[in-house]
Amino acid sequence: MNNTDLAQILIRAVQEADSSEQLVDAVQELAAAGIEESVPTLIAALGYNNPGAAVAAVDGLIAIGEATVPPLLELIDNYNYGARAWAIRALAGIGDVRALDTLLEAAKTDFSLSVRRAAARGLGTLSWHQIPSEKLESVQTQVLEALLLICQDPEWVVRYAAVTSLETLAIAIAVTLPDQASRITNQLQQMLDTDADLGVRTRVRLAQEKIQPQQHQETFAPKRKLQDIEVPEVPYRGGGRR
Repeated sequence: MNNTDLAQILIRAVQEADSSEQLVDAVQELAAAGIEESVPTLIAALGYNNPGAAVAAVDGLIAIGEATVPPLLELIDNYNYGARAWAIRALAGIGDVRALDTLLEAAKTDFSLSVRRAAARGLGTLSWHQIPSEKLESVQTQVLEALLLICQDPEWVVRYAAVTSLETLAIAIAVTLPDQASRITNQLQQMLDTDADLGVRTRVRLAQEKIQPQQHQETFAPKRKLQDIEVPEVPYRGGGRR
């Protein structure tokens, strides 16, 4: 049986499900198959008002990856709010840069804390290699500005997600935007000193531990290389202790 035949069987099972439990099971099986032909059905499942089916559909869309992005973006403005929220979760999980504007808007303005959290997390998992090199610094700066703003969100889970994304962004910009790295470290230190939530402060400490070795390496590795080139080796003259 080829993928097209299998997809049709699994899609039919979703369409013919006559209970909430059967629908969840059918969508889970369809998502697990990872077949591109299933994308329209998985997207439709986001609007079934069935959280279990929606979670399974999001997982399936993320697993399929980039092929799901155009149809999600094409339809996202026409969704009811619940389906739109699930779609944003899927886009955040995929990390495709074509969803950047949608993720930025959702992370900064959506009224649902769970959507803002998912979008904020998605800003830290963007696939930077998809961006042309001449635009990379500009896009990373845009994401940095957004994350610094999101760190002020009133909900701790959103600030937590922003810290997670700042960690990954700090590592990414160590090469492309080293002059901006201090903005991230300063923001993290400020949150460590002032954030009211223990979970956020704990996540900040973890981010600092991961960022600092990377920044140290980027700062000192070029100097070591320069020394290797410019400092001549001192000849051995003997007389050392054995």
